[in-house]
Amino acid sequence: MTTPVVGLRREREVLTVALATGRHVVLEGPPGTGKSTLLRSIARDSGTSVVFVEGNAELTPARLVGAFDPAQVLNEGYLPASFVDGPLLTAMREGGLLYLEELNRVPEETLNVLITVLTEGEIAVPRLGAVTAQPGFRLIAAMNPFDAVGTARVSQAIADRMCRVVLGYQSEPAEREITTAVSGVNGWVTELSVGLTRATRDHRDLRMGSSVRGAIDLAHVLTGLAELRGEDKPARETARDAAYAALSGRIKVTDGLDRTPESIIDELLERLWPQDAPEPTSDEPEGDPGKADPPPPGGGGGQAGRDKPSRGQRTMGRGELGSRHEQFEDVSPEVGQLDEQAFDAVLAENPDAAAALLADLAVATDASLRAQARTLAGRVFLQLGKVGPAKARGTRRIAPALGGDGDLDLDRTLDRWQPAASRRPHEFVTRQWTAHRRAVSLVVDISGSMQGLAVALAAVSAAGVVLASEGKLEPGVLAFGSQVRILQRQGVRRPPDDLVGELVALRGHGTTDVAAALREASRQLAGTVADERTVVLLSDCLHTAGEDPATALGGIDRLHVLCPLPDEEAERTARALAARGGGSYQEVRRLTDIAPALTRILC
Repeated sequence: MTTPVVGLRREREVLTVALATGRHVVLEGPPGTGKSTLLRSIARDSGTSVVFVEGNAELTPARLVGAFDPAQVLNEGYLPASFVDGPLLTAMREGGLLYLEELNRVPEETLNVLITVLTEGEIAVPRLGAVTAQPGFRLIAAMNPFDAVGTARVSQAIADRMCRVVLGYQSEPAEREITTAVSGVNGWVTELSVGLTRATRDHRDLRMGSSVRGAIDLAHVLTGLAELRGEDKPARETARDAAYAALSGRIKVTDGLDRTPESIIDELLERLWPQDAPEPTSDEPEGDPGKADPPPPGGGGGQAGRDKPSRGQRTMGRGELGSRHEQFEDVSPEVGQLDEQAFDAVLAENPDAAAALLADLAVATDASLRAQARTLAGRVFLQLGKVGPAKARGTRRIAPALGGDGDLDLDRTLDRWQPAASRRPHEFVTRQWTAHRRAVSLVVDISGSMQGLAVALAAVSAAGVVLASEGKLEPGVLAFGSQVRILQRQGVRRPPDDLVGELVALRGHGTTDVAAALREASRQLAGTVADERTVVLLSDCLHTAGEDPATALGGIDRLHVLCPLPDEEAERTARALAARGGGSYQEVRRLTDIAPALTRILC
């Protein structure tokens, strides 16, 4: 059955005119917003053929453009008849639409093939010649800008050659209409399915909610499961089982939170269908289903040891906290109380002030307040750290190699060819993706000068580095003042919220030994397998103990310095040290400075 196009009139008109006037277009939006459905509908109405290609990290130029058939080349040489068209040439010769899904997952080397095609409408293929696109050829690309795993930024050279149409989630009535049309289910089951699905998009503990596909699957599974169990109307337990199946794999819990998708589904279901209600109604439920109850004071298991101040650690009483932060009384009106809604309001109005307050609450004398603040810090600073660096393009390149699973490199294989009865795999030359491996150690200054906002800037920067390393070698994390403390050993993963919560609770005293910290980072990096060993130093670099930090750079290939709230002397010293370490200097004075600073350093 053809999926209907509902509620996309404006987007449909823009895309239709763009294609009719010869424009290439990128459709941008989260999953389930109708990108593929919209394009196929327009192509069907206009009678245009669509060539589909899935974008991923393994899409090489040869797989997109096409390649010579190896067997025919060995027998007959490089003849046009030996060339097998890829999806790009197929669409160009037919004058059809090339639909490239997941544009931001395609390697830059492959995307560069499209530059001349988008501008001139032709491509030069080695040993084949120039291929000119027939009238009607268009490139339509789709991408999800909210998925950070395995994606990268699209280069300006490509973006400048394409129009952009942004699709967002549709209205609730539109999603009900879509769910009913696709599933054939109507009534309160559809309302429950759509309501529960939409609530996942606004939940504070989720970084990604479900698309309308979740509502469609939920309607199917719920009605089918009720029929299997012989229920005239689906029971609440049946709705919960169906919701687990349809939604738990689609929603993504915020990094560092100790929650399961099922627990969030239970919470939202309770809001939409309370235990004592026989069935949901079409009326809107009371309360906001997208807001979770605040966590209990002290956090969950495993926090007790972290919430105790270190021996000799200076704490802050309520009087000092009130004098430092004018919002303190609003956020903590009573002893042992932390009002998260009040904190969220401060965070929305003034993120820097809220971050500084939370960093100081993490060392409050009030034990209960301190415990709640550290639990909250683990979540908040990780959420702020998510805006950190995007994955860099160019870290993987196609290179020749003997054997392997890549595309056959005919020219290099023929250069090595020796007549023989049989061929062994290692005698063939292929072109494979090769990666530049980099190990990172994060070194954070916790000396006496680090208070309030400076600590918060360090915590958010640490969260950004940790999250950016997801799926790669885990970074080492060190904290230092007069002594060096290992928070996360190189290559060993700790729960991110636990790591960040401990970091904001640290305060140093006395001298600052930058050289000792750099030497420990070098020792940690020495055990890694990497092409480049990088240290990111968060410090003003004003050492008051130990040797000159510039003498401790052995074993460090690149040293980058993030300097929080620098004065003139700190800026001069930090710049000089970064230059000696072959890296860059970035100052961070506000939370909004962190993302671009980390992007420049890590990309």
